Amino acid sequence: MNIKRSGRCLKALGGSLAVCLALASCGTPKKVAYFQDVETAVVKEMTERQAIKVKPGDKLSIVVKSKDPTLSELFNMPVISNRLGSASSYSGTGATIRTYTGSSDGMSGYTVAPDGDIDFPVLGKLHIVGMTRSELAGYIKGELMGRDLVKDPVVTVEFLNTGVSVLGEVKQPGRYDMNVDELTILDAIALAGDLDIQGQRENVKVVRREADELHTYQVDLTDMRNLVASPAYYLQQDDIIYVEPNGVKKRQTTVNGNTALSASFWVSVASLLTSVAVLIFK
Repeated sequence: MNIKRSGRCLKALGGSLAVCLALASCGTPKKVAYFQDVETAVVKEMTERQAIKVKPGDKLSIVVKSKDPTLSELFNMPVISNRLGSASSYSGTGATIRTYTGSSDGMSGYTVAPDGDIDFPVLGKLHIVGMTRSELAGYIKGELMGRDLVKDPVVTVEFLNTGVSVLGEVKQPGRYDMNVDELTILDAIALAGDLDIQGQRENVKVVRREADELHTYQVDLTDMRNLVASPAYYLQQDDIIYVEPNGVKKRQTTVNGNTALSASFWVSVASLLTSVAVLIFK
């Protein structure tokens, strides 16, 4: 056997393997950028805005104020002491969008009953399910004025336990509180620190409970037109967002944990090794 020839063949083999590895690792990733269909100055038709509405089990803060503080106290829940002071609120593994500052005391909340009612001071039973924050504030204000109880009420309504969960390939998975009337899936993903590079952008799932059924919506973050028209673009309380891992991440979770390269790559390497072996031993 010619040793020099064998050395040249082995050197060629090393170079070929380096080329294969470079090709395998330097290919341009697809489906990574968001909104790939977006063009400058093109308006996308969006789904109808969906404000968060009161559902059974929601906990609400309802505060009535007027020029007469003594009169206002009749319609407010008792103040509860918060020994933790004004620390920020946290939920899950990431920071929420609700923070509490200022006073260390707060108002206790109303829990909406399964039938959609709350028991409000003086006014009694109120059926509030399906109302937005502004609608509920207007409804209570109208009842107070209509019954000549308060002439100049200012009613403020806040959701206390409303949130969404973001799971899967995001930087900070967890449950995030909602203190806004409208929250989009993009807002929730931003709160979770955006998707990891190994998150599958074209196959994000939103699981939502509607009545007594669970509905699953699939959204494609690379397709702006379909995304903003999806019923899942505006989130509802207790929605679950799941970002599926891409193919590379899935292959890395196998038993040996070392299968990042595709089967076709190794077939190519085996073919190359066979060809070089023939040259060496010919």
